[in-house]
Amino acid sequence: MGPELILKSLPLNSFLTKMKHYIIACITFMIFGLQAEEAEKNDLRLIHDKSAQTISLYRKGNDTPLIVQNGKKDFRPYIHPIVGPDGKGELTQYSPGHHKHQTGVYWAFTGVNGRDYFHHPEGSYWKKKSMEIINGQGTEAKWKTLYHLLAKDGGPVMEETQTWSIFDTGKEFVMDLEWSGKAVVDLSVKKYPYGGLFLRMTYERGVKAEARNTKGQKNSETEGMRAPWVNVGMKIPGRDNWGNITVFDHPDNPEYPNFWRVDRQFGFGPASARGAGWSLKQGESRTYKHRLVVYTGQFNKELIDQTWAGWAGKVLKAKN
Repeated sequence: MGPELILKSLPLNSFLTKMKHYIIACITFMIFGLQAEEAEKNDLRLIHDKSAQTISLYRKGNDTPLIVQNGKKDFRPYIHPIVGPDGKGELTQYSPGHHKHQTGVYWAFTGVNGRDYFHHPEGSYWKKKSMEIINGQGTEAKWKTLYHLLAKDGGPVMEETQTWSIFDTGKEFVMDLEWSGKAVVDLSVKKYPYGGLFLRMTYERGVKAEARNTKGQKNSETEGMRAPWVNVGMKIPGRDNWGNITVFDHPDNPEYPNFWRVDRQFGFGPASARGAGWSLKQGESRTYKHRLVVYTGQFNKELIDQTWAGWAGKVLKAKN
């Protein structure tokens, strides 16, 4: 029995209404938490190709990359492709005709000190400082990128660090991101409907696709709503079934649960400045944590609940 069914059996007086999210978190953790921590993991390896400016993720004994981090010196960092966990079909898309500026999985804000980094991935906006492997072999792979966001005069405005860690159960990839932005100068991020972590999957007109969030809302209903997670699934070229990516918003993040952008072509991501802009003084930092789960087949609420419990359940329980 899932947490929602258990809640329905309880009298929903005013106290329980206030405690609803806490009760769901606790019950979900009790049901799924240990399962999430005990998931079997495959051996992985990372290869840093400095001439291609990429870090590629492989399963041990396999020569086909499953995930590729692109880190060009004069271009916004991005991840593409992400291949299905069984090695079939690309779930991400690079620079589609309907959104040329969107590059698989990436992070960008629409207005930082008046500069639009979301729609401008090119080098006059971005400068790579480093890209390195932290853990290149084992059941968990880990790497880091460090970039400067550039002002019009070419000087740095923000120092952006993305630290990615990934494990693979064979049925799904789990990708954890810690993003940190440090102000090199006083800066402000303007209020805007989208900006932050963003994913572009392989949507084309006529492709069957669906977005869902924590509240059970679907498709256009998810646009602009606050939610701990959003799942987007669609039919993937080269596959007989759907590919899905769920993105989770960590309870420690500013403005949790954040508003979400879900566009008409099913590009999506949490939007930290949708409710209000924010600012940093020189030397100050802001950090966000997100988890992505990549899987195939039909929408899998049990997998999502299990993953959420293992990743965020303890944090929510401690906060309450």
